[in-house]
Amino acid sequence: MLQLLKIEWMKVKNYRTFWVLSILYLISLFGANYVAYLINDARPKKNNMTDMLLGNPPFAFPDVWSTISYISSFLLFIPGLLMIISFTNEYSYKTHRQNIIDGLSRMEFITVKIVLAFILSIVSTIAVFTTALLFGLAENAETFTFTKVENVGYFFVQALSYTSVALLFSLLFKRSGIAIGVFFLYISFIENMVAGLLNKYANNIGRYLPLEATDNLIPFPFLRNIVGQFLPSYNVPLLLTMSAIYLALYYFISIRKFRTDDL
Repeated sequence: MLQLLKIEWMKVKNYRTFWVLSILYLISLFGANYVAYLINDARPKKNNMTDMLLGNPPFAFPDVWSTISYISSFLLFIPGLLMIISFTNEYSYKTHRQNIIDGLSRMEFITVKIVLAFILSIVSTIAVFTTALLFGLAENAETFTFTKVENVGYFFVQALSYTSVALLFSLLFKRSGIAIGVFFLYISFIENMVAGLLNKYANNIGRYLPLEATDNLIPFPFLRNIVGQFLPSYNVPLLLTMSAIYLALYYFISIRKFRTDDL
């Protein structure tokens, strides 16, 4: 596996687009949370009435773990985009074919791409954990706690789901433009539309669609005392189980597709 990762590193280390997008992603992740922090900081100063209406400060411990994870989840299309350009470049430059000719098995090739999805998800999760820690300490270091830190773990499941869907679309469409277009269309419109219809007409089963299942792991972090009563409750163990099933399905289809495709 180490040798496979070295080969993958050789492919991306001089790929400027990959690194520019990666840096922009990390900057955007912090920037989006900072903008939300400034907006929240402009709310009425702490008193009994605002505490009763708005609940605990979202950028203080322990709620900061869920707040940062929730906001950061809106940027998960970027790791998905990185996954797509990394994989579709193999088809564009025929490097996948050359790797197979040079001795890699098809299983080894697709396995290292799955590992890349894990690496992107782990890096994203570390960035979210660090960002949440910094904001929490800046807001009130005295209240530091790991309570609700499981939301950062839920973010990892989300990130892995998005990068794995991106990998699957890359395999299915092979061309970067088409794969990116379908990916964005699916995550921003198609699944949301289908989920809305299923929630309305099929007893809320739309919440268990592939990306919906992971998106629903992290609760809406703002105005919990006001809007919390109107938000649906979710069975987190069931959502995690469904997410694991979908991930296994993504990888099964991806492996089978690559092993049977013409090079």
